[in-house]
Amino acid sequence: MTALAPPAPTENAPTENAPTENAPTENAPTENAPTENAPAQNAPAHRNPQVLRWLGAYTASTLGDSVFYLALSWTAVSGGTPAQAGLVTAVSAVPRALLLLVGGAIADRLGPRRVVIASDTVRCLVVLGLAAILFLASPGLWALAAVALVFGVVDAVFLPAVGALPPRIAARDQLARVQGMRGLASRLGAVLGAPLGGLAVALGGSGTAFGLAGILFALSLPLLGALRLGPLPREEGARDGTALRDLADGLRYLRGHRSLGPLMVVVLLADLGFAGPLNVGLAILSDQRGWGATGIGWILAGFGTGAGGASLLLTVKGRVPRAGAVMGWTMLLGAVSIGALAQLPQLPLAALVAVSIGLLAGLSGALCNALVQTECDPAYLGRVSAVSSLGSLGIAPLSFPLTGAAIGLWGTGPVFAVSAAVCALSGAYALAVPVLRRAELPG
Repeated sequence: MTALAPPAPTENAPTENAPTENAPTENAPTENAPTENAPAQNAPAHRNPQVLRWLGAYTASTLGDSVFYLALSWTAVSGGTPAQAGLVTAVSAVPRALLLLVGGAIADRLGPRRVVIASDTVRCLVVLGLAAILFLASPGLWALAAVALVFGVVDAVFLPAVGALPPRIAARDQLARVQGMRGLASRLGAVLGAPLGGLAVALGGSGTAFGLAGILFALSLPLLGALRLGPLPREEGARDGTALRDLADGLRYLRGHRSLGPLMVVVLLADLGFAGPLNVGLAILSDQRGWGATGIGWILAGFGTGAGGASLLLTVKGRVPRAGAVMGWTMLLGAVSIGALAQLPQLPLAALVAVSIGLLAGLSGALCNALVQTECDPAYLGRVSAVSSLGSLGIAPLSFPLTGAAIGLWGTGPVFAVSAAVCALSGAYALAVPVLRRAELPG
């Protein structure tokens, strides 16, 4: 979901794993280190024009995503069977999961700003082209599937690149605040994107909705183009290698880093424990309790409120003392709330627990992201972001059918309890590893 130069060691930050023989050198050409023309980076994130441009572009792109996927789902359902519609909407997930790690290597090789601009340009042109086709003809589901496939490929490079930008436009002590601002933008996209897409469909049909998504992607381009990033030292000879070689170097860097490796374990465990209950399990729980679609809406609203509150807290506060310990304890408390959700018979209580889940999970997730960005050498951040995202985008979705099958066999209570135990394991691991427990954000 990153700094102007490789982060300087702090009292609690690891130093022994700084890049060595395979790391960037000062003499290699670069894209993202600061230059004399870059704006001063010591301003608070909410006053930094670089950060505000990035945030505006990210918000527009997030809104475009929400509008696009709503229009895609509606058009697929309107033009085919439920099974066909499900296949169309799932097409983008396959290339995204398969290519995400390579996308991270590409983001580091070409520079995240360049990759994000190219990604949004492709999405803009493809979606506007689909809108034009829908205004002129009825192309069938094959066109929707093709566009969804393109989106999956583009997302595989866009997601690591967008995660690698913050340390190169903001000071290290502002990265927690930037993560809070990014969380608020994500909440805004989720809350406003679907209604915007629905309104566009109601007023002008699917073509209008896809056109709106394309316009939103286009709005991000001048903001991204205005970002001024200098060259970032890169590995000598990287231009003569391949993205796969870059990926292998990034994985070696990650494996040898004493804090980033354990952080990836924390992220994976949290994603595995969290994804099933909050995607598949919630719908089944609401149906069993007789809450219906309204119940799902209230619980999701509670979760969104809590997550938005966590993002706002980080945006305002900017730094949380003892970030590693807070991350671990909020994961443990969030796990208790996940287990409790399946035991509550009344919707108002469930919605309140959902607020606590959103608050705790949102805070722990933002702190985890901020720690990744402050500990990681920016030259490797695209690849590390890709590994971090692989759990939620590639591995965790595999738990969805398993969660549904397990609930059918044992019920919601035991399955939510197991999922909560996995989440608790992520928090316990974070607290058990000294370098994570003592980790601090710069300030």
